[in-house]
Amino acid sequence: METLTCPECGDKIIGRSDKKFCSDACRNAFNNKQNKTSTNYMRNVNNKLRKNYRILSEHNFEGKTKINRLKLLNAGFDFEYITQIVTYKNGSQYFFVYEQGYKILDNEWLLLVKKND
Repeated sequence: METLTCPECGDKIIGRSDKKFCSDACRNAFNNKQNKTSTNYMRNVNNKLRKNYRILSEHNFEGKTKINRLKLLNAGFDFEYITQIVTYKNGSQYFFVYEQGYKILDNEWLLLVKKND
């Protein structure tokens, strides 16, 4: 029978024959190192999407609201982070962060909407 060693710390692995790490801490540390670069990027994007969603939700409590673009910008909204663009048959384009969205009315005004799925 061969002796297995933990790929994270090098200690001897005791237990089942298919066990790969000596402890949960080593397993977590190993996987965190493996996923670090992609995880940081994804975490940053998800944080921006979450913030945008929260801002839209806070300003659109009635389901449909007209708002000045600067009000969203002042709240920290980042127009580069959305989850979907929907173009309807009439040519209207809506930008969504999950089910919360907006349509550009003119230079400074937006129509906030909420999708009902």
